[in-house]
Amino acid sequence: MAFISSSLLILSLISLVLYSAHSQLSPGFYFRTCPNLQGIVRSTMTRAVANEPRMAASILRLFFHDCFVNGCDGSILLDDTATFTGEKGAFPNKNSARGFEVIDTIKSNVEASCNATVSCADILALASRDGVVALGGPSWSVSLGRRDATTASQSSANNDLPGPSSSLATLISKFSSKGLSPRDMTALSGAHTIGQAQCQFFRSRIYNDLNINPNFATLRQSTCPSSGGDTNLAPLDSQTPTQFGPDYYQNLVGLRGLLHSDQELFSNGTQDALVRQYSVNRNLFFSDFAAAMVRMGNISPLTGSSGEIRLNCRKVNS
Repeated sequence: MAFISSSLLILSLISLVLYSAHSQLSPGFYFRTCPNLQGIVRSTMTRAVANEPRMAASILRLFFHDCFVNGCDGSILLDDTATFTGEKGAFPNKNSARGFEVIDTIKSNVEASCNATVSCADILALASRDGVVALGGPSWSVSLGRRDATTASQSSANNDLPGPSSSLATLISKFSSKGLSPRDMTALSGAHTIGQAQCQFFRSRIYNDLNINPNFATLRQSTCPSSGGDTNLAPLDSQTPTQFGPDYYQNLVGLRGLLHSDQELFSNGTQDALVRQYSVNRNLFFSDFAAAMVRMGNISPLTGSSGEIRLNCRKVNS
């Protein structure tokens, strides 16, 4: 009986390992096959962010836009071809999604160390975390084992991603559809403590919204005219645009959110109390942001034999 129990235990453990390897994400997924992975991604991202702090926000945005469209599968990285339409041309991404060259560099460095082993989807997940850390934000354990999509959906990118003019109800609905709670949504919006936005995405707010600090509106109007200048940039967090922290929420309390969708989080709605908490409690924001990033990274990953390990993040394997 003891022998049978031991054998069953061993079989159960083997089954668990196989299930974990093929169906589940795990922080140690590449422990044996690519032990230097995390160091390679971290060092490359650290250099990229030191060269251009905004890059941390750009890579983080890529990960968000990837996960919200058919899951965290690296589909946003695919270039259009004569026979393939990817997600880069979707309205939320066209002429604004950036950082692809950094992912290319990381992929090349990883391939030199462990060929055809690590997915572009996993590289993007790690790079997002390391960019946040490089600007003083929280760290978290990134589960790995995603595989890369061989397809993409421009229509899903246009429909699934929340826009800069979204209402609070729309934001909650779109995040809920991905299995993320209103608290997750409010914490993840704190990514806007870094990075910049184009004038075309906040023009309507600074000229039309009523729940805006008038001095802040005037300041932003100076570089975002009522017509023209669509690609002029402004920091999403006017206090500390290159430092990850709770100032974003302080701006919302002061009616200085740059995007209409930002200020919707603090508009006499269900998230007002949480925004106030985050604005004065850095540790709470960091903890909730890290937890929400883990949950977002778990949205419908391809695992096991699904998808592929792309050799070039911009195109499917031939």
